[in-house]
Amino acid sequence: MYFCGMKERLLGKTPDELKQIALRAGLPAFAGKQIARWLYVSRVRSIGEMTNLSKAGREALDAIAEVGLQDPIDVQVSADGTKKYLFPVAGDPANAVEAVMIPDADRKTLCVSSQAGCKMGCKFCMTGRQGFHGNLSAADILSQYFAIQEAGELTNTVFMGMGEPLDNWEEVKRVITVLTADWGLAWSPKRITLSTIGVIPNLRKFLEESKCHLAVSLHNPFPEERLEMMPVQKAWTAAEVIRLIKTYDFTGQRRVSFEYTVFEGWNNTPRHAEALVRLLRGLECRVNLIRFHRIPDFPYGPASARAMEEFRDMLTEGGLTATIRASRGEDIFAACGLLAGKHNNG
Repeated sequence: MYFCGMKERLLGKTPDELKQIALRAGLPAFAGKQIARWLYVSRVRSIGEMTNLSKAGREALDAIAEVGLQDPIDVQVSADGTKKYLFPVAGDPANAVEAVMIPDADRKTLCVSSQAGCKMGCKFCMTGRQGFHGNLSAADILSQYFAIQEAGELTNTVFMGMGEPLDNWEEVKRVITVLTADWGLAWSPKRITLSTIGVIPNLRKFLEESKCHLAVSLHNPFPEERLEMMPVQKAWTAAEVIRLIKTYDFTGQRRVSFEYTVFEGWNNTPRHAEALVRLLRGLECRVNLIRFHRIPDFPYGPASARAMEEFRDMLTEGGLTATIRASRGEDIFAACGLLAGKHNNG
């Protein structure tokens, strides 16, 4: 189900869809484009601000629709400048989701959530541990872009927050459309990266229907070991995901990377490096090594900085491009795997 209010939310709609809503309110068809400009260029918060619509038209539209923007209800700031915003989920006061703004020199990247909770149940992820509470609408997701202090300064975005984006592909696709369309934010798709554990039916749609970058959560090259931590391995194996990706062209501007959280003694041995090199051979890609952040009741700990460097060097010697991702926002529980949608994570 999608959470929604009583009125129809305009945020996330295309100009053609807005035209139909405008007609229902007795407005002319061309008002659809006007409304789209108010939403995505002027970024208004209320229908009353759409001043090139007639007063009667605004009142009629307001009777059936709303902008649908959700403001954050909490914000935390890390010592490294990372900011974590907590957002309510429209129509469901029991749930909240988090978005993380990561500043880096002249870049400001927003890590957005696509679901309240997650179905995938990865054992090392706090979001996965809380279970699944529902898909976010396009308006809920776009609120994470439009309602933060840095809304006008964002340079990049990653769908790496709470939830599995490809488990909510239709709404995520709406958001990508708004971000990239000429009538929307007019971003290049190269500013957008979607992270997935490999939901193959919708991964195929993503690869066909967008030009955004792809990041795949891999974490272990051995099927039986990956299954210990990632139940998705039973439905869609890493090998199947990689075979599909290899049928697409990633030799140009579009990039594919593999996320690999390093657990001391579990997935950073020479045999893991050798297997990872074999698995990814022939694919133009990057492996991002991620430091694990401890969570309760989990059997493995983080690898030391030296151990991560040694594993990176093994992959590099095997012919892969491997980097160690800098950890950001750990002190406010904003780092990879720590998002839980809680006030002060209490």
